[in-house]
Amino acid sequence: MPEAARGRWRDLVERRLPEAARADWPVHRDHCFARILLDNTCNGPWRESVRAPAWANLSLDQLGAATDLGEAVLAGRADLDGLNRRSLALRGKLRGVPPFAPMVSPPECLRDGDLVLRRWRAADEDAFAALNADPDVMRCFPATKDAAASRVEARAFQRRFAVDGYGPWAVEISGEGFVGVAGGARVMRVMPFAGCERPGESVEIGWRLARSAWGRGIATRAARLALSDLFGRCGLSAVVAFTAEANGPSLRVMHRLGMRASGGFAHPALPPGHPLEAHLLYRLSADEFESERSGA
Repeated sequence: MPEAARGRWRDLVERRLPEAARADWPVHRDHCFARILLDNTCNGPWRESVRAPAWANLSLDQLGAATDLGEAVLAGRADLDGLNRRSLALRGKLRGVPPFAPMVSPPECLRDGDLVLRRWRAADEDAFAALNADPDVMRCFPATKDAAASRVEARAFQRRFAVDGYGPWAVEISGEGFVGVAGGARVMRVMPFAGCERPGESVEIGWRLARSAWGRGIATRAARLALSDLFGRCGLSAVVAFTAEANGPSLRVMHRLGMRASGGFAHPALPPGHPLEAHLLYRLSADEFESERSGA
């Protein structure tokens, strides 16, 4: 299985994409296609999280996501120019406005009483690593994460604000400090549900909190605050949320936010038969959010 996936990836970037290259495409060489697909999959310069050669060291999940993104380019369901500009923006090399960024730049923080959603700091990395190492917090994720993986993830979150104009915020409670993460993230992988066939066109709202923040309504408050920014400053018309069927706490937050159940799907990051493979999808439009918030 790993060898077949690696062979498919190499054939895609070394032969199929270069052979299909059009005059109006921004790149034509195999290493350029690989750079674009890998950066957008990793949400940062890929060598920061994957050792070279990528084909030998990517996880099967990363390999599948990057390959599916390339297949979407070939099928005309992904804009190669936009993906290239996003890759360059992730590397700090783009001249001009990133392709997906809203007109208004992100603020440093959002506030609701003692709750603060703020941009990431280097000092958050240890607390975030501890959160990601907690098996109770990560019970509905495929696995816990070590400190190195947590550091890469936190830095990718921060880059999203510069590149996409929003991202998962660091969550802080006055007097307690960092307690987790919540916010919107552009979905850059192909997902098996309507609206996400074209990578980058759907935005997911999500949250992940330390156990000390559970049972206090913080996830719902943080998500509402992030949604206000996504639907307001960012001008989004709708978001999605999804989680494993077994994740009752997150499903309850989705209901409190007024999100609509929209069926289920098998998550492509998980192998067939995995206990977390079955996921539930929820949707929320800007109009529905405003109606819920106003009590209409």
